[in-house]
Amino acid sequence: MQLTLENPENTKSESLPFSRNNPFQAKVLKNSNLNGTSSSKETRHIELSLQGSGLSYMPGDALGIIPENDPELVASLLTEMEWNEEELVIVNKQGDTQPLKEALTTYFEITLLTKKILQQAAAFTENEELQNLVLVENSNRLKEYCNGRDLLDLFRDFGPWKASAQEIVSLLRKMPPRLYSIASSIAANPEEVHLTIGAVRYLAHARERKGVCSILCAERIQEGDTVPVFVQTNKHFRLPESQDKDIIMVGPGTGIAPFRSFIQERAVNPKAGRSWLFFGDQHAASDFLYQDELENYQQDGVLTRIDSAFSRDTSQKVYVQHKMLENSKELFEWLENGAYFYVCGDKEYMAKDVNEALITVIENEGSLDRDAAEAYLKDLQKQGRYLRDVY
Repeated sequence: MQLTLENPENTKSESLPFSRNNPFQAKVLKNSNLNGTSSSKETRHIELSLQGSGLSYMPGDALGIIPENDPELVASLLTEMEWNEEELVIVNKQGDTQPLKEALTTYFEITLLTKKILQQAAAFTENEELQNLVLVENSNRLKEYCNGRDLLDLFRDFGPWKASAQEIVSLLRKMPPRLYSIASSIAANPEEVHLTIGAVRYLAHARERKGVCSILCAERIQEGDTVPVFVQTNKHFRLPESQDKDIIMVGPGTGIAPFRSFIQERAVNPKAGRSWLFFGDQHAASDFLYQDELENYQQDGVLTRIDSAFSRDTSQKVYVQHKMLENSKELFEWLENGAYFYVCGDKEYMAKDVNEALITVIENEGSLDRDAAEAYLKDLQKQGRYLRDVY
């Protein structure tokens, strides 16, 4: 399977540098599941070739993938609306056209609804429920409806529709690329880039939902296929300029990705400082991502220390922040000695809990009150020694 990017807005040229608007077709060298058979999770380790691209990256950067929508979802949309998949539709302001099926597959965002889409769609149906939902006073209900629903829900919930395919696709947004933290060092893997991608599957509103890009990677991309990619620099998540500085990395789950890149980079630098990794997931037996690799780095002295937390292996759930508090004395010593502190992963819960734990460590070990501990942490941020890549 080749994921060919149909992008009428840009004239593709091999002579132009590869970028978001002119992505490189990267060949898939490896695509494997990092989780054990007993795991409730599926985390893909993907290796892509950058040979001939001229692309390079730094540890901490991200790789953009321009995905395609699930063919089953596209087929359901066409069936629901009784549309002709070969009908040409205009996809952009320049007036470029594509066959409808291709446009729904490669060009438009069809898995997310917005208030604006529903408000505009209301003009194409007399459905009273939708007319009521888009009233100004029902703004909160409208927002709630959009959450976790897609274009197929809209079609099924509020028909019958009196709209052409062109009128409907004109309401849709262009599908944005998906960005993933790079999980490799180019110094250790010349002309390659590696990714760590958690497959997103969940049930919502009586239908199984799938992450657009993560399920593309988990279910439809095979070794030998090509994927349109570009490098997204992230200057705010870099290793210290001085390689001899110590680093503390907190990356549960797929948050491990950039730290694999950091560790690989440091493995090729014999003068690198100490490194300490906090990793967490559900079960040690099935969810310890890159375990053998990390333990080898530890044996070789590249990785000074690993502290892991597996939340479902004990009666009380243990997370990375608990491991930080358990090791608060040494953690504070590392900070006092000039260590850089990194966090990658879930923004909503984990990053907040790690931030709270860090303040508690500083408070207790530095004999400071809460305000002074927070000021200490702010100072670390100002020095560029507290860095977060959260999503």
